[in-house]
Amino acid sequence: MNPTVGAIDANADALLDWCRRAHEAGADLVLTPEMALVGYPVEDLALRQSFVRRSAEVTAGFASRLAEAGLGDLVVALGFLDATDEAHAPGRRTPAPQNKLALLHGGAVVATYAKHHLPNYGVFDESRYFHPGNDFVVARIRGVDVGFAICEDLWQDGGPVVAAREAGVGLLAVINASPYEANKDDVRGALVSRRAVEAGAALAYVNLVGGQDDLVFDGDSMISTATGEVVVRGPQFVEELIVADVAVGVSTRSPQAPTYSTSGMSTTRVEISDEGPVPTTLLPPVRYDKLDDLAEIWWALKVGLADYCRKSGITDVWLGLSGGIDSTLVAALACDALGPEHVHGISNPSAYSSEHSRTDAQQLADNTGLDFSTIPIKPLVDAFESAVALDGLAAENLQARIRGVLWMAQSNQHGPSIVLANSNKSELAVGYSTMYGDAVGGFAPIKDVPKTLVWELARWRNAEAVRRGETPPIPENSIAKEPSAELRPGQKDTDSLPPYEVLDAIIEHYVESDRSLDEIVAEGFDRETVVKVVRLIDRAEYKRRQFPPGTKISFRAFGRDRRLPIVNGWRDS
Repeated sequence: MNPTVGAIDANADALLDWCRRAHEAGADLVLTPEMALVGYPVEDLALRQSFVRRSAEVTAGFASRLAEAGLGDLVVALGFLDATDEAHAPGRRTPAPQNKLALLHGGAVVATYAKHHLPNYGVFDESRYFHPGNDFVVARIRGVDVGFAICEDLWQDGGPVVAAREAGVGLLAVINASPYEANKDDVRGALVSRRAVEAGAALAYVNLVGGQDDLVFDGDSMISTATGEVVVRGPQFVEELIVADVAVGVSTRSPQAPTYSTSGMSTTRVEISDEGPVPTTLLPPVRYDKLDDLAEIWWALKVGLADYCRKSGITDVWLGLSGGIDSTLVAALACDALGPEHVHGISNPSAYSSEHSRTDAQQLADNTGLDFSTIPIKPLVDAFESAVALDGLAAENLQARIRGVLWMAQSNQHGPSIVLANSNKSELAVGYSTMYGDAVGGFAPIKDVPKTLVWELARWRNAEAVRRGETPPIPENSIAKEPSAELRPGQKDTDSLPPYEVLDAIIEHYVESDRSLDEIVAEGFDRETVVKVVRLIDRAEYKRRQFPPGTKISFRAFGRDRRLPIVNGWRDS
């Protein structure tokens, strides 16, 4: 499911509907995603005691709502936010927040489990917010012993997986909020298989979908047998109820008092229901087709933009259309995410704009059906220059800033709407954008997309349109022509930057892998080029801090993933 962070009551209503549908489909056990009740990540909302209390209250009330709706026999593993009176850390307030799972049955919360492993890397700050749990919960459901875990508990060795094996569970149920990164689904599938074998149990993995600020969650829920065969796999990026029969043996163990496993966790057992009638036939396995790599990225970008707008109450977007590949790709993406009737492109030709910049933008509008208008900026540039004499880079940036003012003015006039920034990751890395010009906006859909990938996505989107029998949205000339900011006569991107295939490779080494200048040169790159690119990246940190949020698709996105001081005297060579 796709909850909204902080919308506890609305999320609870949606959860009740999902549970009703699951009950009608014959489910015994329902798994929701991690923190499904409050959304994920809640960030500093976890430190507001009123928010934590509301989550706990609604969770207890949700158990009653299930019973009142005739769903009391259903066992629901609900992800929610709770607190414990245990000391979180010296000097921290109590009660301390916990990322938890509540097991609901018969109108009551029959057990809770707190996440054991708290990730504190990449986009995660869970050690900042949450107190870890140390109790492993086993519930006997239909005679089967089921253990429970939450997301990172699967990624780290030890802890709940070891406890599950020693407890002899037949099923390990794991609820997750695992953000998307390119190719992460391959890693995740292998992880689920491996942990199922280690636990000696079938493993059910359910994941969140939807966008939240700069994160997007891709679903990709799955079930593995105890031998590591993934027999059920859900869709990516869309909400879905997946109902599956899991063939596991009933437990022959007698109920036990709490015990400690070699993982150091205490195991608590609860009895819910005895073995019921064995079905004469099992539901066939459900396996959705996996998206190819470029389709997966397109879906991530589309869902990230769509949910950022929908969950913020934004209906329309505005953007500058230069006919270049970046603005063209963003416009096509916005049309897919919001519908072309909600996308407004503005052409702002200057004295240096080529004829094809106008015609390519118009062709894009004709292909997609987006709203298109033209506002020349030469009269405004002349008015500024009559007041203050500018030349060189200052004069170039003036043109970009005038355009930014016009886009923002239209967005303000025709709300609720935002401006989309068109810059890609390559430009963002080296500061090749104008603050308060082409960097303005409320969201930057391709800020984590390198320039070389921008071209790949444009070609893929056009090919996908042909496959569907539709008009390709992106003009071929926008893909084929050499990139230019068109802020001075004959300007080309390569006047200031190395070719993008070289630039992107250096950025990947320096940003994604944290490799030193000498290490990058050792890979065969020209030293002078590497020195120039590294200096540009280091100097542009202040610009990136003021850039709009945008969907993360890479292992190391600017922002949450990479945090460097703006004032910084370190130089790599």
